[in-house]
Amino acid sequence: MLRYLLTKAAETEWGKRFGFSSMNSYEDFKKRVPLQDYETIKGDINRSMDGEENILWPGETRWFAKSSGTTNDRSKSIPVTEETLEECHFKGGKDLLGLHVFNNPKSRIYQGKTLALGGSSQLHELRADSYAGDLSAIIIKNLPLWVEFKRIPGKDIALHDNWEEKMEKMAAFSMDEDVTVISGVPSWTLVLINRVLELKKTKNLLDVWPHLELYMHGGVDFRPYRAQFERLIPSSQMHYLQTYNASEGFFGIQDRPGADDMLLMLDYGIFYEFIPLENSHLEQPDTISLANVEVGKVYELVISTNSGLWRYRIGDTISFTSTAPHRIQVMGRTKQFINVFGEELMVDNVEKALSEVCDTHQAQVAEYSVAPIYMEEGKNGGHEWIIEFVEDPMDIELFKLDLDTCLRRINSDYDAKRAHDFNLRKPVIHSVRPGTFYEWMKSRGKIGGQHKVPRLSNTRVHLDSLLEFAEKPQLA
Repeated sequence: MLRYLLTKAAETEWGKRFGFSSMNSYEDFKKRVPLQDYETIKGDINRSMDGEENILWPGETRWFAKSSGTTNDRSKSIPVTEETLEECHFKGGKDLLGLHVFNNPKSRIYQGKTLALGGSSQLHELRADSYAGDLSAIIIKNLPLWVEFKRIPGKDIALHDNWEEKMEKMAAFSMDEDVTVISGVPSWTLVLINRVLELKKTKNLLDVWPHLELYMHGGVDFRPYRAQFERLIPSSQMHYLQTYNASEGFFGIQDRPGADDMLLMLDYGIFYEFIPLENSHLEQPDTISLANVEVGKVYELVISTNSGLWRYRIGDTISFTSTAPHRIQVMGRTKQFINVFGEELMVDNVEKALSEVCDTHQAQVAEYSVAPIYMEEGKNGGHEWIIEFVEDPMDIELFKLDLDTCLRRINSDYDAKRAHDFNLRKPVIHSVRPGTFYEWMKSRGKIGGQHKVPRLSNTRVHLDSLLEFAEKPQLA
């Protein structure tokens, strides 16, 4: 894969700058090409957006996926080439459906419709047939004709630029169709499902779509949402498949029913490198190839792709569950963790603990966010939570105690800092009214599939904003 990418891009500006044509090994590649992040390549991406050719990838790059991220408000423009669409994103969708049918030979997904809930559909035209916008909008605009026969809603609704109006139109359009597959980010998919149920005056989605059998999800961890989906779709024949895809590429597919890991896709035009997490804070840490990864270790992901991203740090961390074949779990964002007191609390730790404690207390969480309580004179620090429950725990105080206990069991660093309340006091948890997170995101202009609630942060910026918003009186 690396040889293919280097050969393909040898005559580009980057290929000539770093001597792609004379590279004979992975070690050559590592020595000559520094690790990149968005800030280091932004200038060349902007030139590509202005129409300059052969900079990062051969020819003209016509599409750019806007990625807002989850830890800041800055928008990134990620190049999307024809190869990326065909050999990565479209291939990932086909493989996902193919794997489902392979695992379920009696599947009838092709007899019905696929309801695809994309992100923001606003596209900014750069020049003729060149535009920037959400990846899902770029994909929808370029889908092959055979996909259009099975996908709903039509482009007029899917590319509607007002998110709330689009959701209303999608619900009205889809509720009388024979939907067998749903695809989308869990949080926003629930908004659509609940609106469909409201219009149909039922609490069981199978009353609306009796042949529904597959939900393809990605973007955020599914564990906090699973109980809500199972309550709305009460069927043992319903299947849930996870994907790991982003504006930068399509990386993984859950290839086994019921598994909590995904197959790392190695033939999608992406070359992978890995930084051991303990070295990820370095500006130019050493990387290892796929041949040297170890099961159970956490790595920061580095990619080189057929869209012209070279040794690009996307900010995600993964862990391998297997190396034959290579299967992974997404651990979180390199910036989405809390390590103010040396506790190194990762998103994956929190998701596991929440899922376990919710099961114990028969509770359901819609959204949550966590931030540090900084140390003050005479007071130790801690963690402060805001949780929006779908189903409240019967005893919130016991829920708090069990959540803390579970986190201590899962994360030894957190446990050490919590010992005797020396560094970390017990967590503070606020329960907020239903709809708080949605309304808060809306107030910030952040509704839509590509926008995600910030889960963990080392600062209090999001949490303080949420607390202030939650305390405001709401109009009836």
